[in-house]
Amino acid sequence: LPQLGAQLPPRLAQQPWHLLYSTGRDGFSLRTLYRSGARPDAPALLLIRDTEAQAFGAFSASAIRSSSGFYGTGESFLFSFCPELKVFRWTGRNDFFVKGDVNLLMVGGGSGRFGLWLDENLHHGGSQPCETFDNETLSHQEEFCIQDLELWGPA
Repeated sequence: LPQLGAQLPPRLAQQPWHLLYSTGRDGFSLRTLYRSGARPDAPALLLIRDTEAQAFGAFSASAIRSSSGFYGTGESFLFSFCPELKVFRWTGRNDFFVKGDVNLLMVGGGSGRFGLWLDENLHHGGSQPCETFDNETLSHQEEFCIQDLELWGPA
């Protein structure tokens, strides 16, 4: 979190953040993650560590929630600590920021590819270069197994 502070929108850079959801504490469930989400107007930070010890995630200017379509703003971004922090910001090519349903959470998209996706059990995920963020694959492989996942929101 301290490394990401400077990457956040200025209004959030000095804000304290608190843990809303953790697989270690709350179990592996996308539905539980949605229920644990912050206020609808509050931003969210998703941190993931895969079973190969790679750390990466997403910042959403809106709460992570179930939705029928994509939502969010151009403040959203993807990031990876592989090996140092890399941030992938909105390209302006589309507005496929975040979309979630009971089976899948997706961040970034275009041409059938998602910058980051997570399954309903939060056990598997994937990352591919996408038009929204022009990102690199966030993990070493396009598909990965999740070891730990945390959702943070402003206090």
